[in-house]
Amino acid sequence: MNRDIVFIDEEKCNGCGMCIPNCAEGAIKLINGKAKLVDDRFCDGLGACLGHCPQGAITITKRNAPEFDEEAVKKHLLAEPGIFEKKTEKNIPCGCPGSMAMDLRSEKKAPVVRGRQNAELRQWPVQLMLVSPDASYFKDADLLIAADCVPFAYPNFHSDFLKGKSLIIGCPKLDDAQYYVEKLTELIKKNNIKSITLVNMEVPCCFGLQRIVEEAVGKSGKIMPIRQTVITIRGEKQ
Repeated sequence: MNRDIVFIDEEKCNGCGMCIPNCAEGAIKLINGKAKLVDDRFCDGLGACLGHCPQGAITITKRNAPEFDEEAVKKHLLAEPGIFEKKTEKNIPCGCPGSMAMDLRSEKKAPVVRGRQNAELRQWPVQLMLVSPDASYFKDADLLIAADCVPFAYPNFHSDFLKGKSLIIGCPKLDDAQYYVEKLTELIKKNNIKSITLVNMEVPCCFGLQRIVEEAVGKSGKIMPIRQTVITIRGEKQ
């Protein structure tokens, strides 16, 4: 049947995810850093998500599509409990183009300057709230998970930890720990992660990151060692 349904322009979409918590039917997901309609049956065509896209990438179009299926939506939402609690605007602090997924591995590195560390960052963004589990730079990756404060305390962070790894940073004290567990679990499940290196500060609250990572690995069903390093507030390896 011909009916109104959401259309997402992938050229305009920057992967910010602001549309997701505003779709009551859970019809939109981030896939490979872009918002996509996962099933035509889940979209009622009313367009509640339109006003929440900062890029103007979402419009309503009329095309041949299956009827909106309320029962299918209910089953879909039951299969993904907490889908909206996990993706509220509180949990997605940035709707700007700066949160767009970028794979930097193929870019030419800046020339090495004597006496200065070479930058080893392979992707953007790096904050766990913003990264997409579907991003290309997590495929077959060696994963580095670091507490937010580590790169400031440890001066050789790039050369000693970051080189050759995909990075995720987070703060177990200030951010939503349960959201971290769920997102890391999804990321590990979807990607053939080869190894996990965890770097946290010596302060007690920072060891919450260890619990988060261990719980996520357990929930993912994968078996892999977690190599952990603790950094002192004076910038030394403990």
